[in-house]
Amino acid sequence: MNTHILKFLNYLALQRRYSKLTVQSYQNDLLLFETYIKQHFDIAPNACNRKQIRAFIAHSMQQGLNASTVNRRLSVVKSFYRFLVLEGIVSSHPARTLSGPKKAKRLPVFISEEQLQGMFDAVTYPLGFSGIRDKTLMDTLYQTGMRRAEIIGLQHENVDMHGLQLKVMGKRSKERIIPFGMHLARQFELYITEKSKYGFHHPHFFLTNQGAPLYPVFVQRLVQRILTEVTTVHKKSPHVLRHSFATHMLNAGADINAVKELLGHQSLAATQIYTHNSISELKKIYAQAHPRSGQ
Repeated sequence: MNTHILKFLNYLALQRRYSKLTVQSYQNDLLLFETYIKQHFDIAPNACNRKQIRAFIAHSMQQGLNASTVNRRLSVVKSFYRFLVLEGIVSSHPARTLSGPKKAKRLPVFISEEQLQGMFDAVTYPLGFSGIRDKTLMDTLYQTGMRRAEIIGLQHENVDMHGLQLKVMGKRSKERIIPFGMHLARQFELYITEKSKYGFHHPHFFLTNQGAPLYPVFVQRLVQRILTEVTTVHKKSPHVLRHSFATHMLNAGADINAVKELLGHQSLAATQIYTHNSISELKKIYAQAHPRSGQ
């Protein structure tokens, strides 16, 4: 791997404090970039001009990749060159003015409140530790809007049963506080009691049947299995529960800035996508409440 790429990845991990998964994603894209540039132009990735970088983006589009993937690759290359300029390795940023393909606007997938209630009323969870853990995990994802990585990384010491709040480590090591209600508190108590019966005392809050921290595939498979029992939506993932949390909060009249803080978004624009889903709820309320809505 190119030495400048290695230096950039170390910068992301040590100074920017990006997660291991994020750094790995950057590495994968930059390796693809390096391979293409070497094969087609026989130069190092830090020696490209605007035309050569644009050729890499065009090649990515010709592979049939979606706009999000192509734009992510371009964003990674741009970040790499910003670093090279910052370090004085190159004098100018050749990709600065390049733009990727336009993304089709898609609304976040969410599940109705009635269907999600089925996670607790209709789904039969196994007896013992695994069943209580699975139900607690599903309830936590829906009631807090946490990301998959956040719930995997949740520490036992950051679950404040007295204050009814969680301290969550979000993207780029940014901490936030998420409140929870008595219903989830009672579920936490059941889980903690059951966990202690097995002698599990790991710092991580959610554990496997062997007492080890959860891992991404475990959470993904659990969510997919449970949601398959209650909904027919095509996408079934932890992020769909996060979308549902935000949509249901806004539908119930929650302030959008409060929802932004709960989700850990850096900008309000990231939260505003959920207001589009709420329009359908507003139309329903309007049709029911306005005297002339039926004319």
